[in-house]
Amino acid sequence: MKYILLILTLLTGINFASAQGMGGGAAAAPAITGRITGTIIDSLTSKPIDYATVSLGRTGSTKTTNGSLTDEKGAFKIDKIAAGVYRVTIAFLGYQTKIIDSVKTTPAKPDVNLGRILLWPNQSMLNEVVVTGTTPIIENKIDKLVYNAEQDIAIAGGNATDVLRKVPLLSVDFEGNVSLRGSQNVRVLINGKPSGAMANNIADALKAIPADQIKNVEVITSPSAKYDAEGTSGIINIITKKNNLAGVSGSVNGGVGTRQNSGNLNLNAKTGRLALTANGGGYYSWPQTSILTFNRSNTDASQIVSQNGESKTDRLSVNGSLGMDYDFNSFNSISSNLRMTGMSNGADGFNLNQNMFNGAAVNFTRLTDNSTKMNGIDWSSDFLHKFKKKDQQISVAYQFTNSVQNNDYSTDFSNTIIDEYGNNDADNSENTIQVDYTHPFKKVTFETGVKGILRDIVSDNQTRNFNSTTSLFTPISARTYVYDYNQNVYSAYATFGFTLAKKYGIRAGARYEGTEIQGDARSLGAAAAPFNSNYYNLVPSFVISRTFKNFSTVKFSYNQRLQRPSLFYLNPFLNSADIFNQSQGNPELRPELSHNIEFNYSMFVKTSVLNASVYYRRTNDIIESFVIPITVVDPSSGSNAVGSKTTFRNVGNNNSLGFNFFGQINPIKPLTLRGNFNAFTYDINTNNTVAVANANLSTQLIYNGFFMASYVFPKGLTLESFLITNSPRRTAQGKNPSFNMWNIGMKKEIMKKKGSIGLTIIDPFNERKNFRSSILGANFTQASNFSIPFRSFGTSFSYRFGKMTMQAPKKKRGVSNDDLKQGEQNMGNQ
Repeated sequence: MKYILLILTLLTGINFASAQGMGGGAAAAPAITGRITGTIIDSLTSKPIDYATVSLGRTGSTKTTNGSLTDEKGAFKIDKIAAGVYRVTIAFLGYQTKIIDSVKTTPAKPDVNLGRILLWPNQSMLNEVVVTGTTPIIENKIDKLVYNAEQDIAIAGGNATDVLRKVPLLSVDFEGNVSLRGSQNVRVLINGKPSGAMANNIADALKAIPADQIKNVEVITSPSAKYDAEGTSGIINIITKKNNLAGVSGSVNGGVGTRQNSGNLNLNAKTGRLALTANGGGYYSWPQTSILTFNRSNTDASQIVSQNGESKTDRLSVNGSLGMDYDFNSFNSISSNLRMTGMSNGADGFNLNQNMFNGAAVNFTRLTDNSTKMNGIDWSSDFLHKFKKKDQQISVAYQFTNSVQNNDYSTDFSNTIIDEYGNNDADNSENTIQVDYTHPFKKVTFETGVKGILRDIVSDNQTRNFNSTTSLFTPISARTYVYDYNQNVYSAYATFGFTLAKKYGIRAGARYEGTEIQGDARSLGAAAAPFNSNYYNLVPSFVISRTFKNFSTVKFSYNQRLQRPSLFYLNPFLNSADIFNQSQGNPELRPELSHNIEFNYSMFVKTSVLNASVYYRRTNDIIESFVIPITVVDPSSGSNAVGSKTTFRNVGNNNSLGFNFFGQINPIKPLTLRGNFNAFTYDINTNNTVAVANANLSTQLIYNGFFMASYVFPKGLTLESFLITNSPRRTAQGKNPSFNMWNIGMKKEIMKKKGSIGLTIIDPFNERKNFRSSILGANFTQASNFSIPFRSFGTSFSYRFGKMTMQAPKKKRGVSNDDLKQGEQNMGNQ
């Protein structure tokens, strides 16, 4: 009931604001209004011109008070015209602007038909006009930083992970986990909307998006209250390629390499008010052999688990989308998009275990077979209505998201004592409805809205082990069950934005979010107990900016953010493919809540860019992977032994003080140098439920950065070199691997600049890379090394086709669920 009252109150406020903005007051006698109509015709071909802009204003003034767009027959109609004398302006790209002055309407004759209006092509217009320009690879806007990926040559043939590695403020580790200023608590959107694939494992989902499909990446470090409160460090929005060009056009891209292969096709069709888009692509990595070593020892060395093995993995992913946009008129439009994703990973492994239990050696071999499959669908549809008052609008959006993930494993020990296999089918469904309203007052822009997200997660777990008595595999009752997890989020927000003295920009707002969670198992003997959890948060946001000469800006911001755990963290399925190193999600995780303060300075001087920030973040109930000792069955004797389980916990509170610098210069015209450096502290204060070694409680410094140089040669040849480095990432129990990479790329334009070929080289002097991690627990130590093939060579090809005419860009709209903590690859396991 409280949410219904909240929505009714908000809608009442919208009506009140609309009435005030339109001059609400006592009712007056209705005035007689009419319309102005006409048809726009090409003077040479006598064909109608659709989508031409018709603007209306008072005679003697250049200010536009009303307007319309022509339809496919070239006709236009401007309604609700009060009696008076008007100035009609007709404009369309490639034609001379035409002005018809002194168009008069009267109460006696309110309707005026201007008949056929001829537009003449520009005298300078050629049979074919090619418009070229250079978009900067980095744009620093008032509320976000934009990385224009389509301007980068060295990402061809890769995937979204390769793109994000080159975005300022971001870092990506060797497994594909994304961090924003050192925090993995970031929400990733696709075209401003959530994706069901991201709710399972963000690292795998990003690998399913070909780099050639990405237009740009937006990094929002201080989101306003209009955004969901989720994402304690900010929001990453990946924008895929989509144009506003009339006609039929498209592109085809492909890449072949020693490590990975990709291909995708994009099609666009636009005529009049209707625009259609379609794209499809795929990614495949050749099978690669990884070498694993693992060692775990109790403090008293009574038990030592030592493993050496190999694992062969491959990865396949496909994706596709369909989109439709239609403008009914200048004020009403509708959009609908369907996105589909599929991916599969397979890993076959062999491990030799050489263990010591109380001085006795125990040796055995273990064969494993792991596979993960995911299929997802995202469908969204939204309606936008623009009022006659400039920038006043209301939008209604709906989105349905569903993803199904299948995790299967089988384990075969050399002595066949505890062979087992397990599978988990996880189904994640979301229904979202969102209403947003914008009202511009004289100097203030007011935004408000309401939103509801209904999530339903079903986890079907089945685990069987080998019964030596019956020689059959029988279910393990405690690990065979169906678990239901329901999460409903209701929210409302309001923001105000205005400018003072043309130099100071201020934006402030608040968002209220209520979360209701319920989890329960349908079957008896389930390991995950039922629970309920409700929490309510009022999260404010504030930003003030001051602009100076030479496009320099100083900005100060404060906001609160929270982070709910996603399916990856919550899934209670126990994976015990390695009996000594098991993994399991935690459905009882609490959300993280952070306070963020940032001071930012940015400057643009010709082609040089500088962006520097000092920031502070305090995160309460931080979620981290956590290793705990468990009792397992020794496969050689059947007696009890000590193993470990990697799960997730709210480990405590973290204070982080950081500094970020990004710069770009052009010492000479063909040469561009670009660099990014980020350093921050990790200072964890663990809670009473988490026991860690004292050595992990000291303040730690973490850093990451990259440096890039590109040179443009004559005749469309570009060469680029890119170097990235990340220090080890600290946790409450230890540290995860460091990461560095060197990338060389070359691109040559061909076929009159409609096509290109490229060459990419990654780490030419390192055939393999080693990724070492260590954990220091309260009564044990653990170390592992993961070695994978890394050096790679690849070629790519791209071709654009179609004949296009520029039309006006559309305003971004639709559902934006920025509200779930994303998963880390492998849950920290070796």
